[in-house]
Amino acid sequence: MSDSILAIDPGPTESAYVIYRDGRVVEFAKIPNEHMLYRCGLTWDDGMKLVIEQIAAMGMSVGAEVFETVFWSGRFVQQWRREWHRIKRHEIKMHLCGNMRAKDANIRQALLDRFGPGKELAVGRKANPGPLYGLSGDCWSALAVAVTFADTRAAVST
Repeated sequence: MSDSILAIDPGPTESAYVIYRDGRVVEFAKIPNEHMLYRCGLTWDDGMKLVIEQIAAMGMSVGAEVFETVFWSGRFVQQWRREWHRIKRHEIKMHLCGNMRAKDANIRQALLDRFGPGKELAVGRKANPGPLYGLSGDCWSALAVAVTFADTRAAVST
């Protein structure tokens, strides 16, 4: 059985996730946090690792949404009860784009190039879907978490 990754981009009320196995997106969605908490308690395959995007201090004051997101991240890990990891956004930016100034659009383009290259091959169309067909919104961030972890840490974390 191969190693699988459940990558989560947490949010204050909903979280996006991607299940990534053998370099492929197997499943993705953005769901209410209560549902994500339930899914974290399910019995997955033994090799699956949980990887959550870590909230990092950026020198600015933060509001209630950030604290709520941190709260849910902790609940997901507690419910998981198996191997888990956190990965910071700057690690993702450096790995996928080689630049700390990268924005979400740059990260998305790096993922399109990796799985395509380009949008036509990576996403495709309804008649000819690519490996990332249907991926949208925060699920792109969850995929970036999964890819970065798989490339940089998965092999050394076991």
